[in-house]
Amino acid sequence: MTESMESPNMSPESRPSQVKLNERIIASMSRRSIAAHPWHDLEIGPEAPIIFNCVVEIGKGSKVKYELDKKTGLIKHLSAFISLRLFHSHHISRNLTSLSASPFICAGRPCTLLLSSVPHNYGFIPRTICEDSDPMDVLVIMQEPVLPGCFLRAKAIGLMPMIDQGEKDDKIIAVCADDPEYRHYTDIKELPPHRLAEIRRFFEDYKKNENKEVAVNDFLPSTDAFSAIKHSMDLYANYIVESLRR
Repeated sequence: MTESMESPNMSPESRPSQVKLNERIIASMSRRSIAAHPWHDLEIGPEAPIIFNCVVEIGKGSKVKYELDKKTGLIKHLSAFISLRLFHSHHISRNLTSLSASPFICAGRPCTLLLSSVPHNYGFIPRTICEDSDPMDVLVIMQEPVLPGCFLRAKAIGLMPMIDQGEKDDKIIAVCADDPEYRHYTDIKELPPHRLAEIRRFFEDYKKNENKEVAVNDFLPSTDAFSAIKHSMDLYANYIVESLRR
């Protein structure tokens, strides 16, 4: 059998030219590189505000909460969604107040106790900004969960006006523009009533354990969603101009 390993007596001149791993790392670190930021570098798409790109932060059915880290552009683990089903029902009913006052600790950090998992893929629209200095939130209805950090094309079908602790925090309701089961929807009124009830209940309940008040108002049609997205696009353009001036 032919010996496949390099002979220890092979001269340096006859050995294959290879860059050592540590030299490659040092060379890489010495070069300035800029990673793409999903909020600022990903285009919103030519069909916005009707069809637009959406970056997913939390996948459908997830009990783990993620959100965009605005400084780095990475998707950050924020806390754990702990289902109430994990606890005995009478224990919860008897101690819900104390649980709300004292959040659970996961790996040394407070965790969010959520009444249910996220009903649909949840994320943000790139190159938009709202009054709370965050990008526009969007809930995307589709068949399958999507991994955090991925982006997809979404179509706005409605607006869910929401007040979170006294501040406006509206959500765009959308469908995946490339999902054959949902892409034909054009307005939120076409969704089954139980779907809307599910979405409303999730957002009404998900901060109750923190003693934080959330109010969800009546769903609005797709035209209101288009106007809200366009407004957030205009605010983002102004934000960029002001940033350049500074």
